[in-house]
Amino acid sequence: MKNLYHYNTLSFLRKTLALFCCLTILFLSNGCTTNSKTEKQETKKEAQKPTVIKEKWHWDNPKKQSENAGYAQVVKVGNTLYVSGIPAQEISPEGITKLYDAIKRCLNAFGASPKDIVKETLYTTDIEAMKKNNDARKQFYKGDYPAASWVEISRLYQPGAKIEVDVIAEITDTTK
Repeated sequence: MKNLYHYNTLSFLRKTLALFCCLTILFLSNGCTTNSKTEKQETKKEAQKPTVIKEKWHWDNPKKQSENAGYAQVVKVGNTLYVSGIPAQEISPEGITKLYDAIKRCLNAFGASPKDIVKETLYTTDIEAMKKNNDARKQFYKGDYPAASWVEISRLYQPGAKIEVDVIAEITDTTK
């Protein structure tokens, strides 16, 4: 009787082990197939994803970007221009006019003008002084103002700068 019990137990264990092995192999092979299919689908999606085409401009720099600071003054994607911040040392009609003249030069590099600006962000260390001298800014826009945000901060990247403005423009006249 003891041998029969031992034989039945061993037989049961062998069958259980064989079943476990079959299930493990089945599970692993399905898991790998699913992962492989998913990876192929993700790779296809990435291959189909359009590449962003960027045109750059950076003052008179032939590389069209500042390697030192790690930015481009203007990046064009489609018909949208992103103009990096232009700083000014003084918040006065002269300083503000000079700053907006530099923005105009950036826009002109791609055939755009102030009328194409849709968003402006102005950073200043003295918002009250900027409010007092806002007429110089308003002259630049000639009554066609963009969406704008003004932010007072403790300091700007360029030492001594008291104001910095960045803009986003949408080029509407693509014949230029």
